[in-house]
Amino acid sequence: MYISVAVSATQQAAARLAECIGRLDQWMRENRLKLNAEKTQLLWLGTRQQLTNLTISQLHLVTAAWSSVVDIVSTASNLGVIFDSQLTMSAHISAVCRTGFFQLRQLRTIRRSLTPDSTRALVQAFVSCRLDYCNSLLAGVADVHLRRLESVQNAAAHLVSGARRHDHTTLILATFHWLPVRERVTFKTAVLVWKCLHYVAPRYLVDLCVPTAATAGRRQSRSAVSAALMVQQDIDRPTQLRCLWPQNLEPTTTSPPTARTVAIFIQAPAQDPPFPVLVCWL
Repeated sequence: MYISVAVSATQQAAARLAECIGRLDQWMRENRLKLNAEKTQLLWLGTRQQLTNLTISQLHLVTAAWSSVVDIVSTASNLGVIFDSQLTMSAHISAVCRTGFFQLRQLRTIRRSLTPDSTRALVQAFVSCRLDYCNSLLAGVADVHLRRLESVQNAAAHLVSGARRHDHTTLILATFHWLPVRERVTFKTAVLVWKCLHYVAPRYLVDLCVPTAATAGRRQSRSAVSAALMVQQDIDRPTQLRCLWPQNLEPTTTSPPTARTVAIFIQAPAQDPPFPVLVCWL
């Protein structure tokens, strides 16, 4: 549940949110469900300057069954992903790195008792899957944070290959067919956008990925030529999406790839022209 407001309207936004939570609690009680106030978390999202001007640090929730005071937190967890107030994703990356290095230390103690295939399977199960979980949220994150994830991947590659600590990992990753962290993020997001453009993704995502060329009045614009996408924030304000292109590749001036299945799209040669990747709203 979220609400977007200006800094000057935070008091009204807090009141609206509290009223909405009260109505949600009433609906849940009518359907024999319970809203757990102890697990409710509230998080302000914004720039550093905007967060400095906020005056609300608590939200008073009053319903027919209970009343509670919920503190505004600096980080909140949702489906295993930790969001911070400035969406730098630093807290989430710290948690992933901490868990990844812990698992690698545990595997290193039994490395001599494992075959190479078993070691690779365990690293994939306990480390690589954590690097890939919801990693499309890391699109556009600063390199200083992604390099921390790369250190976990490099340590995992050294463990599987048996290479020395100071050996370069580029060839090791290529041998295992492991994409670097940033390319994994781009790849995950590219597959998601491909599914949206081919109507195999959930409907609420498909509606967010509309080619500019398919929008009336914009077919001749530069954004249509560059295959940019549009997102509909509300009925009267269509907003263009910023697109992230893989490095050293030029944007395509043709229509999106014509691959009919995800498998064909994944196996497409690297020299094929890419298509826009959803990063953020402008």
